[in-house]
Amino acid sequence: GAAARLTHIKNPISLVRKIMDVSEHVMLVGDGAEIFAGENGIEIVDSSYFFTEKRWQGLLKIKEKENAVDNKGSANLVSEYPDSKFGTVGCAALDKNGNLAAGTSTGGMTNKKYGRVGDSPIIGAGTYANNNTCAVSATGHGEYFIRATVAHDISALMEYKGMNLNDAANDVINRKLSNMGGTGGVIAIDKNGNIAMPFNTGGMFRGYVLDDGKFIVKMYKE
Repeated sequence: GAAARLTHIKNPISLVRKIMDVSEHVMLVGDGAEIFAGENGIEIVDSSYFFTEKRWQGLLKIKEKENAVDNKGSANLVSEYPDSKFGTVGCAALDKNGNLAAGTSTGGMTNKKYGRVGDSPIIGAGTYANNNTCAVSATGHGEYFIRATVAHDISALMEYKGMNLNDAANDVINRKLSNMGGTGGVIAIDKNGNIAMPFNTGGMFRGYVLDDGKFIVKMYKE
């Protein structure tokens, strides 16, 4: 299930799960997605619910920088000002029955063009799960994750080349994505409970918990 261009859905993951479970479609966007949400008991809020002063100031800062740079649009500012993109929240999980699942939600790139859709809702780019291989949730510069079909590519390397999760994830993030000029990372778990969380940036907030119940949280590369 997937959805994009939402403005009133409190919990997008709840909506896309409902799309997956009860709709004959895979992806809904904009007004249609929100009408579907209302018809299926998904919580709807006023857009002011999503306002934070920090993000507002971030938008103003990026717009000021954009206006000061001749002949450059917001897409160019992504690489020049890394703070212009952040906010992805993702998860990947393996249950006791061997089912893998992944979910990704994001507010998107700061000052993105109207109508721009990133990788988070695109199955195979920012999110993918396959019980035969792994579950993956991604964060980073979405345009590159879409072009490289990052999440699915990790699974494909495992399925077709027999690579383990760690090698497959590192190959896609630190070779393929990096060679393209893309930045970001993934959290991933395979069908055996192995975990990989590679990234090619200075840091990536991440954490995991296994059967022992101990929570591990990390921010930067060790």
